[in-house]
Amino acid sequence: MKKISTFAVIFALLIIAAIAFTVGSRSLTPEAKSNESPNFSESMNIEPGATIDLPEPVTDGQMSLEEALTLRRSIRSYTEEPMTASEVSQLLWSAQGITNERGYRTAPSAGATFPLEMFLVVSNVDGLEKGLYHYHPDGNQLEFMREADLAEPIYQASLSQSMVLDGGIVLVFAAIFERTTERYGERGIRYVHNEIGHASQNVHLQAAALDLGTVVIGAYDDDEVEEVLRLGDQYRVLYLMPVGKQ
Repeated sequence: MKKISTFAVIFALLIIAAIAFTVGSRSLTPEAKSNESPNFSESMNIEPGATIDLPEPVTDGQMSLEEALTLRRSIRSYTEEPMTASEVSQLLWSAQGITNERGYRTAPSAGATFPLEMFLVVSNVDGLEKGLYHYHPDGNQLEFMREADLAEPIYQASLSQSMVLDGGIVLVFAAIFERTTERYGERGIRYVHNEIGHASQNVHLQAAALDLGTVVIGAYDDDEVEEVLRLGDQYRVLYLMPVGKQ
């Protein structure tokens, strides 16, 4: 009887030790310790063409959709506090992030043609050079295009709207219309404009959930903005959204 009791105690202690080891191991994983990308802190002084892994987006936030809808406002004044890598990642993911294995995204797209491309003008983000970046949804990465202080020329091209200068970033919504019009003809132009509305509302709600301020800017000189950004002839800039800390 004593042998059985001793065996039972030893077995129980082994189970407890195994559980403790598992929990302890999980607490040491990068995901548990931080949501920051491993190489994001090393992204300063990078060369054009380099890609940067963004932090993994959160898909189970604490704020309800109803609360985010209630809080959504057009915010035009921001503080000088820098934005974080996680905030940048979350905003870009909300606009065009991939949400399933078939490549579908956070915003609906006519015929899954995905005409939208997201670009990022950085002015004040921890760990990122000032300059222009291209978002790649597949992999949730940023491609560094060039180092430049673009806020001032975009501000001038946007009828001197101060939000462009004050924000930590400006989200640039551009489109390659041919991706959609090749399938739907002239009607595809409307579908692209619809898609911009879906994506920008996602950003508005995500900003509300993160306690960030943003506003949509549609009043700007198209040719001037495209000349400043130099994205290429295939792109048309349709929307600007400066974002900053409140």
